[in-house]
Amino acid sequence: MFQGSFDPFTIGHESIVRRALPLFDEIVIAVVSNIAKQPFMSLENRMKFIASIFKNEPRVRVVASAGLTVDVAHQVGACCLLRGVRMIQDFENEMHMAEINRTLGDIETVLLYTLPEFSHISSSIVRELYRYGRDVSDMLPAGAPLDLLGK
Repeated sequence: MFQGSFDPFTIGHESIVRRALPLFDEIVIAVVSNIAKQPFMSLENRMKFIASIFKNEPRVRVVASAGLTVDVAHQVGACCLLRGVRMIQDFENEMHMAEINRTLGDIETVLLYTLPEFSHISSSIVRELYRYGRDVSDMLPAGAPLDLLGK
């Protein structure tokens, strides 16, 4: 299971999923609704956005996620958690979370490192650039429905 707010889902996220597909029978992308944050995109639009990217990949399923990661993973029948790492700070945080998730839910975490050409891309950078009217299409997956951004 690949869980995150994905607000929005970037080419870095897409790369992690596509590179993980040969490793798993199915990848469940669990989209988190974080009530502590004001979302850039609605939960529904984030789910539509991601589903449209993988519309031709039957091994990718998109679900809404609420609650603890380990609980959601068990609900969807996930064997492990999939996470992407862009930089050393991400690794330290992911290592800590992997230990917590293993302790709480007896589930392993698989880390894939972001390809170097995507390491500078984050959802927060995409949101910031978009708000200032910049073209962010090269940071989003090809064919992504840009009309869903910021709504």
